[in-house]
Amino acid sequence: MRLDGRVVLVTGAGSGIGRALAVELSRRGARLLLVGRRRGPLDETRALLADPSAAAALTVDLADPEARSTVAGTVGQIAGRLDLLVNNAGTVRAGPLAQQDEADWREMLEVNLLAPMALTRSLLPLLRISPESRVVNVGSMFGDIAFPCFAAYSASKFGLRGWSEALRRELAGTGVGVTYCAPRGARTPAADGFAQYVEAFRMRLDPPEKVARQIVDAVARDARDVYPLGPERLFLLVQRLFPGIIDRGLSGLPSAVPEPGEERPPRPATSAPGE
Repeated sequence: MRLDGRVVLVTGAGSGIGRALAVELSRRGARLLLVGRRRGPLDETRALLADPSAAAALTVDLADPEARSTVAGTVGQIAGRLDLLVNNAGTVRAGPLAQQDEADWREMLEVNLLAPMALTRSLLPLLRISPESRVVNVGSMFGDIAFPCFAAYSASKFGLRGWSEALRRELAGTGVGVTYCAPRGARTPAADGFAQYVEAFRMRLDPPEKVARQIVDAVARDARDVYPLGPERLFLLVQRLFPGIIDRGLSGLPSAVPEPGEERPPRPATSAPGE
């Protein structure tokens, strides 16, 4: 897919991977529609773009079905078409299942799964105007390999992966492609919320700029999916063929997470992948 001059909508564009995606896409000549909950961070992202004048900011809370229902109309008024939809926005709440609130589960499902589904449905008419368009869904390695203390988050990302595969087959032949991306964890503000698990589980975190380049490169070559290079590919194969090995590798990991104020000696690197 040629990116120069294309109209691209990126959700979660106010920080992290979303901001890095916007910057990388702008560098390659795309016209950006930046979606996020707060105008301030979106304006900060816009200022980093190669051509800020070629970008527009849409303040939308994607956890609110009524608010996100306005996006398609706004995009139609601004651009009249859409070439690339990047469903990047996401939220994560980590912790033992017994200690989590149902409201946190609902928020993760709403933002991580239902929002991409609803946005894609409403934006399909604008995507079909373009002779070559694409939907990009940013998932997680936790959508393939589920970690303890990330059960609800993994459920939302497993759902996003399954929906992406079904959508790709449903849209085959329409000119609208689908790419699913499964990065491991990135060094973003969101990761600060589960820092104790990053340390205890020895997760590998990538710079968001690296993740963004991999995703945009994949879009440029119309890739079906994107997974990180390295041991994660081996873990995926083991998960699919010999899941019991992954079970044993992850068993007992929650006990390595210190309670607030508790210090424990560093544990050796685990053979399990990060997010």
